[in-house]
This record gives sequence, C-alpha cells and structure tokens, in this order.
Amino acid sequence: MGGVAALARAAGHRVTGSDQNVYPPMSTQLAALGIELIEGYAPGQLEPRPDVVIVGNVMRRGLPVVESLLDRGIPYASGPEWLARELLRDRWVLAVAGTHGKTTTSSMLAWILEHAGLAPGFLIGGVPANFELSARLGGGAFFVIEADEYDTAFFDKRAKFVHYRPRTAVLNNLEYDHADIYPDVASIERQFHHLVRTVPGSGRIVWNAGDARLQETLAMGCWTPLESFSRDPARQAHWSARPAGAAADYSAFEVLERGEPCGTVHWDLMGVHNMENALAAIAAARHAGVPVSESLEALGSFQGVARRMQLRGEVSGIRVYDDFAHHPTAIATTLDGLRRRVGSGRIIAVLEPRSNTMRMGVHRDALAGSLAAADEVWLYIPADLGWDATPVLAALRCRAHGRGDVNLLAKDLAASLHPGDHVLIMSNGGFGGLHEKLLAALAQAARRA
Repeated sequence: MGGVAALARAAGHRVTGSDQNVYPPMSTQLAALGIELIEGYAPGQLEPRPDVVIVGNVMRRGLPVVESLLDRGIPYASGPEWLARELLRDRWVLAVAGTHGKTTTSSMLAWILEHAGLAPGFLIGGVPANFELSARLGGGAFFVIEADEYDTAFFDKRAKFVHYRPRTAVLNNLEYDHADIYPDVASIERQFHHLVRTVPGSGRIVWNAGDARLQETLAMGCWTPLESFSRDPARQAHWSARPAGAAADYSAFEVLERGEPCGTVHWDLMGVHNMENALAAIAAARHAGVPVSESLEALGSFQGVARRMQLRGEVSGIRVYDDFAHHPTAIATTLDGLRRRVGSGRIIAVLEPRSNTMRMGVHRDALAGSLAAADEVWLYIPADLGWDATPVLAALRCRAHGRGDVNLLAKDLAASLHPGDHVLIMSNGGFGGLHEKLLAALAQAARRA
C-alpha cells in the first residue's frame, strides 16, 4: 500500500494515509515523498473528505474509519483495482507470483529492464537497493509488479493478482501459506489458475518446472506459451544453471538455455533460491525483448533488496543480518545460502513467528527442520502466540532458546555471541527493533571490554 501511495503521488494526486505500527523502510520512504501518515483508524482520517479512498486488505468491517467510509458514501476501490484502472491499462505488465521470491525476482527484473534502457515502472513489496524506492511510474511501456495471492480487500476476496492482467507472468513456486485466507493448498492452486486464465495467448508464462503444484495448476488448462526454468539441469527445462568454478554458494553461476551455456553471472548475492529467481527474471526480460547477455550484465550489478539477507551491522567481528523469511521453506533456503557462504562459521538463527499463518501454528511441525542448518536458534515466543512452542525447542535440543520479551532476547543473545558469529534475524515485521537493540548491546559490551 505504501507503493500504491507513492505511485498515486507521482501521478499528481495529493495523498494521505492511515496505518498502525509502520516501520522502515516503508515509513521512511513515505516521509521522504512528503506523504502524510496518520496513526490509527479513526473516522477523522476522512477529513477533509477525499475524492477516493484506496482500501488495503488489512482494513475490515467494524473499524471506525471503514464504517464512516461506507456510511458517507465516499468512493472507494482496492489497491489492485485502482492500479489496474488508472496505471496498468495501457502498459506491458510483467507480474511475478509465487509463495517465495516475488520481491527479489521483481527487483531483478525491474533492474534488468532499467539497465537495458527501458525505464520500467514497478511496484514491489520491498525496496530494491538499485532504485532505493519500492514503486515508480516509469517512462516506458513496461511495468513490473509483485503479484500477491493474498486477498484483495474486505469487499473483494479474490487474489490481488487477478486484477493485473499481465502479458508476461512468472510463477516461481506454490506452497501452502496464508492459512487465515485459504483452507488448503488446492484453494491457492485455484487462485493461481485464475491468474493463468488472464494471460493472453500472445503472452508468456515463465514457470518453475521443479514445482509439482505449479504443474498441477497448469494442467487445469493453459492457453499461453510456457517457458520453464529449473535449478536442476537434468530436468531439461528451458532455463537452468550450475555453479561457476568453486562458487558453491552460487555467487557465480553459468546460465544454460536448453542445456547450452549462454554466459555467467558474477554477483554479490548467494543461494540456489536467488539463482532460480535470476533464471525467472532472465526469461521474463527476454520476452520483453532484452537479450540474455544484457540480463547477465545487469545481474552483475544487482545490489539486492532491503531485508533480504541484508547486513545490518558488524560489531567485534559479529555480523547481524536481517531477512524477511517467515515460511519454513524460505527459512531453510535462506540458511542454506548463508551456510554455503560462511562454511563452518557459526550461524545463529533468530526467528519471530509473526505472519498470520505462523501465529496460527500451521507450520509448527516443519519449523524445527527448517532451522536445522543453524548452530543455535533463538525463538521469540510472545504471550499471545496461540500455540505451544515447546516441541519446537525440544526438537532442536540444546541448540534452542526461547524468550518472550524482545529486550531480554537482545540482552541474552548479545551475551552468548562470539567474534566470527553470523546472526540471522528473520521476521516479516519490525521484530520490536531487535536488530538495533542487539547491535547496541554488542557495542556496549565492546566498550566495556
């Protein structure tokens, strides 16, 4: 929604907004754009009376501002509906969907198009370092959008991505998530198939051939040319890759098209999951007319995305990273990438189970296994978590620690760390400022030493 606000401002509108518990990088981005943000959902948010209200899916019936909006008959629309009507109608939309990797793949794709001189517009659920903003109108025909399967608004329970009508669609993967919205994975597959139904026959669907649920989704019916990618060259997908030289962490990899080498990427990212994201972006960019060689060159200067394995600071040889991972698969792949980079170095994983699905306990049985690559695990267990985390801690044995207070977690974690440690903090929220609190505690300990 912050990105939508930025686009509306760039389109010449006066924009204000309301939300709760806003944190960087979006809060700072909105402030830099001069967009007034008011805390809370009181009816006074609608004064002076706006011409239109764009309603995010966090809003629900019963909130005072929503009830006032309906009672007063003020025009309103969902974010996706407004985007489709006002900004996307005449653009070549490249939509990136999937349970994991949407933000990073969208950011790579936007950067490739930018590097090729195509000046794309984009709306991304994070802040790509190459642009330092999450949304812009752009000056060309192309618009890259992170296509989320979450529901649209309290008055529109379809997935957001059905509004975007892409010409190029990327399907990264499909797993069960959003348990507060979808009862099972089959219902998510149906939503993805609704997206497939909107891609024209002259378009392109780039999809992960290693994902069985995507295969099931496409088997429901597809009317668009397909182009597959896979991390495994043996799958004989259209696009694949292999590590270059001794780069087991995929900091360098060779891209293969139909098994034939077509160049090598050398970049600052790591992990097989990011290599897969890159393959998807390369394929989508070529559908938009960008030669593969240009994409490989662009990826070499891709700087990543805020909160995706972002180094937040280093004190006394202890490195503290921030990552958005909040699903067991994303947690495991993020840890795998870091392990490939640091070898036998000690990895300390710190997790806040914050997403609605996590808080419902849907993934609790898979959580310990997803954290297995860490040398130590610290689990934040708030009083209102809603499920018993004891079995997760027990499965990890002496490596696991649980804390119910962020300040205590920062204090105890800081006291346990040693030079050379890599601390990976994972949350899809602000985690109560844990990153800053931990770095401050480490700095204080260093001054005392």
